[in-house]
Amino acid sequence: MNLKNKLMLVTGGSSGIGLDIARLAKSRGANVIICARNPEKLEKAAQEFNLHYYVCDVSEEEQVVKMFGSIKQDYGDLDILINNAGFGYFAPLDEIEPSKFLDVYKTNVLGAALCGREAAKLFKEKKSGNIVNIASTAALKGFASGSPYVATKFALRGMSECWRAELRKFNVRVILMNPSEVQTDFVINSGRSKREFNPTKLIGEDIAHAVISALEMNERGFIPELTVFATNPVD
Repeated sequence: MNLKNKLMLVTGGSSGIGLDIARLAKSRGANVIICARNPEKLEKAAQEFNLHYYVCDVSEEEQVVKMFGSIKQDYGDLDILINNAGFGYFAPLDEIEPSKFLDVYKTNVLGAALCGREAAKLFKEKKSGNIVNIASTAALKGFASGSPYVATKFALRGMSECWRAELRKFNVRVILMNPSEVQTDFVINSGRSKREFNPTKLIGEDIAHAVISALEMNERGFIPELTVFATNPVD
């Protein structure tokens, strides 16, 4: 698919992997909308990289429905949804706090489902479209203290398989992206301490490149799932 003049929505697009995807898509000629729930951070990113934007908390149905309504009214179409919004919560099983568990599930799973639902309505109508769900290698294998976060990524992987089964007959490509550890502000936002930059580990631009490469494949085919590891990470 040639990305020139295609309309892309990137959730969680004000920083990290989402912003890197938006920037690279923009350089390929796409018209890019980013959304996030922090107005100041969102506006700064949009202005710096000449992107369109909507303030939206994807975990809130009313806000998602309003945003997609605005997209249809303002742009008339949508070609690509990048379901990237998410954060982490990590705790041992015997220390899990239900409120925090539900918060991460609401954004990472329900938020993706709500955006996927609204995009699917548009894509089914025009019989084409693309959904990229940004999961994690945590969608493939669990780890100690990972129950809340890993559960959301396994759920996203399962939903991707269901959407693929439903939408392929409408020429909608559903792609799951599983990055291993990526050096972004994710670790800080999840309550973990920031580490020094490690040149042997992945950065957001690596994941953006993989996503754009998958989207640029001729539309008669698609890559259902990609997993990206650092070649030889050294701690």
